[in-house]
Amino acid sequence: MNIHGFNKSTLLDYPRHLAATIFVGGCNMRCPFCHNASLVLRPYTQPIIPLEDILSYLEKRKNILEGVCITGGEPTLYDNLPDTIFKIKEIGLKVKLDTNGTNPVMIKDLTDKKLIDYVAMDIKNSKEKYKITAGNKDISMDNIHESISLLLSDIVDYEFRTTIVNELHTENDMRSIGEWIKGAKAYYLQPYADSDDVISSGFTTPSKETLISYKEMLSVYVKHVGIRGVD
Repeated sequence: MNIHGFNKSTLLDYPRHLAATIFVGGCNMRCPFCHNASLVLRPYTQPIIPLEDILSYLEKRKNILEGVCITGGEPTLYDNLPDTIFKIKEIGLKVKLDTNGTNPVMIKDLTDKKLIDYVAMDIKNSKEKYKITAGNKDISMDNIHESISLLLSDIVDYEFRTTIVNELHTENDMRSIGEWIKGAKAYYLQPYADSDDVISSGFTTPSKETLISYKEMLSVYVKHVGIRGVD
């Protein structure tokens, strides 16, 4: 597993936990609004952090940290992800997985082995606009459906989340997502934020009012709808 970034302490990446965050390279999506272009498109240009160094740090901080968030890129592309998580769990820390949901077999394997404690799955857009928004016409919607179904079955604590982009998401799209994940325990909206490392430029951030209107509409479908990244 190629680790290209390590945040030693955060209160943002793992809800209600003080955590460290591991960033892996590579992704099977090309979301044009992605702000980790270097990790997705050019991971080979980024330094690799040895897992042993990270495990050593986690061991020293295990009485302070509560968990580790593994994000990317897309972590489930790595066959050795379970082994890596097992080593983290041996230290005594909880593990949160960020995923795009394209590998439901891996998600189920991790949950069956009780290797993950929390999953955050990105919902890119409505079914009709999913592949366009994901920047990959070859992704399997069956896999996305299966991952959503797995989480809705409550096999692990979870949340769904969507990065809202003015040019890509409409009220009808958000309503369609609500119907798709109906009954979910948690769904978070986060506004697109421009950066120097975005895959494609030209996108704009939705207003606070737009996000609030989406939240109110989605509350009909989901038990808890939250907005992140807005004051």
